[in-house]
Amino acid sequence: MTLAIPGFGRRPEPRPDPTDDAPRDIRGSAEPADLAFRTVARGSGATVLVIMLLVGVFLTYRAWQALSVAGFSFLTTAAWEPDSHHFGIAAVLTGTVLIGLTAIAFALPLAVGTALYISEYAPRRLRRTLISLVDLMAAVPSVVYGLWGAFFLQAHVVGLSRWLATYFGWIPIFKVRTKLEDPLASATVFTSSTFIAGMVVALMVTPIACSVMREAFSQAPVGEREGAYALGATKWGMVRTVVLPFGLGGIIGGTMLGLGRALGETIAVYMIISPVFAIQPHILQNGANSVSALIALRYGSASTFGMSALMAAGLALFLMTLVVNFIASSIVARSRSGAGVEA
Repeated sequence: MTLAIPGFGRRPEPRPDPTDDAPRDIRGSAEPADLAFRTVARGSGATVLVIMLLVGVFLTYRAWQALSVAGFSFLTTAAWEPDSHHFGIAAVLTGTVLIGLTAIAFALPLAVGTALYISEYAPRRLRRTLISLVDLMAAVPSVVYGLWGAFFLQAHVVGLSRWLATYFGWIPIFKVRTKLEDPLASATVFTSSTFIAGMVVALMVTPIACSVMREAFSQAPVGEREGAYALGATKWGMVRTVVLPFGLGGIIGGTMLGLGRALGETIAVYMIISPVFAIQPHILQNGANSVSALIALRYGSASTFGMSALMAAGLALFLMTLVVNFIASSIVARSRSGAGVEA
């Protein structure tokens, strides 16, 4: 009779190799179609970067004559008299930023609301029609928006501008340098203003921002939507806790993309504003300006040195747009979609 001792006579189990968990190279031989697609994709990306670099180099080369004369005062001078070597973009740059911010103030809630309605509330049969109509707004020429703003919207917004100046004039941007209590005060004080130009530009940038936001909202995880409903959330509760946090990156990206478009808008702004070469911080008052409108206004009659000054203004607008887009891409890259959704 023999006794069986547990574990006696068995071979020891091999220890796990720590290299087994290392990632394995599973790349196969590239097909000709894959190589062609990779080459075209890399070539397209490199071409875009090269074109942007060439645009910057061209503007810098053409603007160097004016920049060498103006120096740092180019950023602090409000007047625009290049032939007498007294010029700068302080006024037009301030007007550009104010018009862009005013446009975003109107476009942001409009774009978010439209995107939420299309992606969450609109019936399926109506959704495709609404998407086509909103995208069609981006295809309307800017001159059409300018005509609509100059001959229709402006006459109907004067009352709103007067009301804002009367009851919110204690806020510096809504202040108007006139006696509002005077019944004989002309309505032209409120025409051709930053406020009206911003409203028109807002309609032009809303389709772009809405498209980005709509795509972000529609990709919210179905499981998290159903989980919110299972916990007793209403439709708005689900949108507030799941869709909006998940689409935060899309909201920021669409807003910044719209701001970049608003900063460079030319024809619509040129047709509405009354150009002034002075820093005008009051958005309701007559008189505004922008870099793009300045170039359109002075391009035809500019001398050789004046053309170099206009190129310098265009270079400033080009760099400002690049900074805005870079900040937008950085914010979107650091914000993970759905990070704000609570489990």
